[in-house]
Amino acid sequence: MEINKQLQEVLEASRQLNLVSEEKINQVLHVLAEEVEANTGFIIKENKKDLVRMDVNDPKYDRLKLTEERIKGIASDIRNVAGLDSPVGKILMESVRPNGMKITKVTVPFGVVGIIYEARPNVTFDVFALCLKSGNACVLKGGSDAIDSNTAIMSIIQGVLEKHGLDRNTACLLPAGREETMQMMNAHGYIDLIIPRGSQGLIDFVRKNSSIPVIETGAGICHTYFDEFGDKEKGRNIVHNAKTRRPSVCNALDCLVIHSSRLGDLPYIAGKLADDGVIIYADREAYEVLEGEYPTQLLKKAGNDSFGTEFLSLKMAIKTVPDFDSAISHISKYSSKHSEAIISEDKNRIGLYLKMVDAASVYSNVSTAYTDGAQFGLGAEIGISTQKLHARGPMALEELTSYKWIIEGNGQVRPK
Repeated sequence: MEINKQLQEVLEASRQLNLVSEEKINQVLHVLAEEVEANTGFIIKENKKDLVRMDVNDPKYDRLKLTEERIKGIASDIRNVAGLDSPVGKILMESVRPNGMKITKVTVPFGVVGIIYEARPNVTFDVFALCLKSGNACVLKGGSDAIDSNTAIMSIIQGVLEKHGLDRNTACLLPAGREETMQMMNAHGYIDLIIPRGSQGLIDFVRKNSSIPVIETGAGICHTYFDEFGDKEKGRNIVHNAKTRRPSVCNALDCLVIHSSRLGDLPYIAGKLADDGVIIYADREAYEVLEGEYPTQLLKKAGNDSFGTEFLSLKMAIKTVPDFDSAISHISKYSSKHSEAIISEDKNRIGLYLKMVDAASVYSNVSTAYTDGAQFGLGAEIGISTQKLHARGPMALEELTSYKWIIEGNGQVRPK
């Protein structure tokens, strides 16, 4: 099917979606969650077709892989979204002007949301659930790495939509070609907003080539600063969790910044990382302390490219700083403004860090692994926005709405 014709059908479906009740939408989402679990075997079978084409050492392999446990989590997230209040139709402001004219500012769906993403088939479910709940139709453009997984998932979604009398074009999956990507990014009149999810390269490509408004999400170069007043036990556990829980995701730790006065505790803080085979790229000071204390095969000297790198694997850098200001300067230089953390027992130091660090999510004594829509109580997320316009941090239901002004009167005309 010609892309423009397909997009026209999505646009028409988005208009009809305005007439669907919240009760009906919740019903569709609950049935979808049931269908996801019932089709676990089918989804895994199709996912394996994608997995065999990818090198197991590729950082994207873990993101691409679907398991029974992950599919159960997806179904749970869909149910969570169904249980949330609708973000549509909320009155943000209401007033009556002296001439009797009533003005109301109310939330509305964007209309059609486009998502361009790489090897993350779970995104297909997450995006659909969030878009449907917020009254938006969605156009999905996954990568060729996940084409079989995404096709299978979309068939389940569209089957549920048709079963409940909704237009199957409320969600559509475009072919995985580059030409379709370019057409999508310039589909004026059809798509209202584009959100890229994936590598920095993908995000940069979409930002530079799209003539449709873009919200940047995904790239996470995350730091944790172990302050001179940090608790080494908390540091050991937080650093380990932030790096090893799921190293291929955007909230994973990439660089431990440590105050020079605490280098003596570094072997202990980094100790658990060795159990998971984490490769450390340490600056000179940190390397000298870890040499002989950390496995030789896992300890490397940091190079110019060790900092400012999103590793997406069991690798991380260590930077030693002489003071708090130097820590802030290092993070400011290399951060992607995604998630940054401090480990400290000094309240004043924590307060300064929370104020001075410019990122969507800033933590004190907590693992950055929590930057996630479900963990923030948002049900699920369409991405982590690292920009400042419209949305920042986990983008969920409220961030998928805009607003409009409704003006009601009784024959008022403006004087000349």
